[in-house]
Amino acid sequence: MKMQLSELTTERKWRAATGLNEERFYKLLERFKVAYEALYKKSIEQKQEAEKHFDFGLSNEEELLYFTLFSLKSGLTYDLLGLVGSMNASSAQKNQAKGLKILARAALGEYMSTRTIKTKEEFDNLFGGIEKLLIDATESPKQRPSNNEEQKKYYSGKKKSYIKSHVDNHKR
Repeated sequence: MKMQLSELTTERKWRAATGLNEERFYKLLERFKVAYEALYKKSIEQKQEAEKHFDFGLSNEEELLYFTLFSLKSGLTYDLLGLVGSMNASSAQKNQAKGLKILARAALGEYMSTRTIKTKEEFDNLFGGIEKLLIDATESPKQRPSNNEEQKKYYSGKKKSYIKSHVDNHKR
C-alpha cells in the first residue's frame, strides 16, 4: 500500500492529508522543485537515474512534498510512515528530513514557521514593524532553584510548579 496523490479527490481529503488545498499544494510544489534543484543541483528523477543502485522510495518532488506534508500533518511514527509510504522506517525518517530541509530552503514563511532565531537582527528581519506577536511555546518542569530570585523568575503559579519555558525568559 503506497500513499497516492490520485486518492486526494476532494478538498477535504487534500486538507486532511497535507493541510493545504490542491491549488496551494501545487503552488508550493513549484517553489519546492526550485529549492530541491538549488540544493542538489538536479531533480529527483535525474538523481535516481545517476544512482540506479539506490532506491529513494519516492520518485519525484511531488511525492516528496506530499510525503513531507503528510508526515507533519499525521504525526505518525517513522515505522508507520514507512508502512503507508511503502518504505522502511529509516527511509521514512530520511525522506522527512530531506523534505523539511527543502521546505526551509524554499523560505516558505507563509507555509512553515521559523523554528530558531539566533540573533536580534534575525528577529527584526522576520518581525520588524509588527505591533503584536503571538508565540506558541512549550514549557517543561524545572527543578526548583535554590536562589530566591531565580525561584521568582521560574515560579508559574500553575499547580505550584517551576516551569522552564522553551522561549527564553529574558527581560525585554
